[in-house]
Order: sequence, then structure tokens, then C-alpha cells
Amino acid sequence: MSTDTGSKLNHLLNSHPPGIVLLSSWMKEQGYSHDLQQRYKKSNWLKSVGTGAYIRSNDKVGYEGAIYALQEQNGLTIHPGGRTALSLLGKAHYLELSAVRVVLFGSRGEKLPTWFKNHDWGVKADYHETSFLPPDLGLTKVELRNFSIKVSGAARAIMECLHLAPQEQELMECFELMEGLNNLVPKDVQTLLENCQSVKVKRLFLYMAEKADHNWFKHLDSKSIDLGKGKRSVVKNGVFIDKYGITVPKELEENGKDI
Repeated sequence: MSTDTGSKLNHLLNSHPPGIVLLSSWMKEQGYSHDLQQRYKKSNWLKSVGTGAYIRSNDKVGYEGAIYALQEQNGLTIHPGGRTALSLLGKAHYLELSAVRVVLFGSRGEKLPTWFKNHDWGVKADYHETSFLPPDLGLTKVELRNFSIKVSGAARAIMECLHLAPQEQELMECFELMEGLNNLVPKDVQTLLENCQSVKVKRLFLYMAEKADHNWFKHLDSKSIDLGKGKRSVVKNGVFIDKYGITVPKELEENGKDI
């Protein structure tokens, strides 16, 4: 390997943290041609994890390192959300679930690349493509060992949980998660609710927040939140909550503080 090629390799490896995926398209934009990438692969400096994606040889890369590449190198909004985000933020006690299954969200039209879907990251990824919330609203950065990634903040994450309920997330579990969110910032919650496109999510969020008797709930301006018209039957054979026009499971309505 020539001195110039070696110095370029050193720059690539030294200027980016271990534990991440390096995308071929991004490396090409940085001046690393396809031929040069192949030379690095043949020299065992880089290892392919699928078409168009590499990691350092002998590097251990989890799904978080793949998310880093999608966000920082591809400019996508794909991020850990819902229960997974709450676990990363230390606000959920479902670590036994998050250890084998992660929940990811992305904007409408964003697809998980084939290399991501086909590689074994040690977890199963449930990906949800939706635009019920603006893609850049309510996110926060989580510092991992060598790098950081954007994940849903607590308020956005619980809304993502409610988006999946009741088919893919139990409402009782959503309420248990909501009960733990004592320190949400009313202004941030208000902004998310005003920009949320899902009537179901907004009604369930307000119902659960009031039921949990959170202090921040009292500072929300519900009149500025469009809750739509008509009834919403979230579950069959449940209890109708007249204030919010939703039908919820009986065990949920009987749990905690009554409205």
C-alpha cells in the first residue's frame, strides 16, 4: 500500500469513532474511490456488512453504529423511538425486551437499506415509516461509548408508543411508561401535541397524562390542540371516556387515579 493510500486510510480510521458503519457512498464523497475501498477490504482493513456498507475489521458494531451512519452519513431521520428510546434514556424498565428487539421510526418514504435489514445486529428491528409527527421535532442525542445518535425524547417516545397501540403495544404498558414521565417540559409537550397529526395519539396522551396526575399536565393548553371530532374506539368492549371521546380497556380506566 502506497504512503498516500496509507495516510488516507489512517485519516479515515482516526477521524471517525470505532463501532460505526462506514457507507461506501459517503466514503466516495470524501475522496475514497470504489477501487480504493476494495483495496482496503482486500488488505483486511475494512469488512463488508452488506452491499455499500463497511465496518473496521475486527470491530464490534451494533445497530446503534448503523443508525449513526444512516443519520450522519445518509442524512436520514431514522431513529430509535418508542419503548427503545425510553430505555436508552433510562426511563423504561423493559430492558429484557429492548435487548432482543428495538423499535425504529423514520419519515414517510425513508426505507431501511438492504444491508441494514440483512445483517445480524444481535437484535430484531421493528421499523415504522410514518409522518404523524414532524421528523425533526422532539429528538435528543444519546451519548454512547464512542459516539452519539439522535433518539426520540421522552415526550415524543411515549407518543410513538401510543401510535403503535393497541395492535403493537399494549395500552397498559403505555400507561405504566407514562406514569414514570414526571419531568416532561410542558412547552415541549405542547409543541409536539399541536404538531401531531394523529387524533388517537393526542387523545390517549392527554387522557393518560391526566390520569397519571402529572404536574406538567396542568400547564398544557388543551384548547390549542386539535382533538378532532367524533368518537374513537381504540379497543372493542372497553370503557368510553366522554371527556376525550375514546374507548379504552376497562383495566386501564380502573387503574391509578380516576379522571
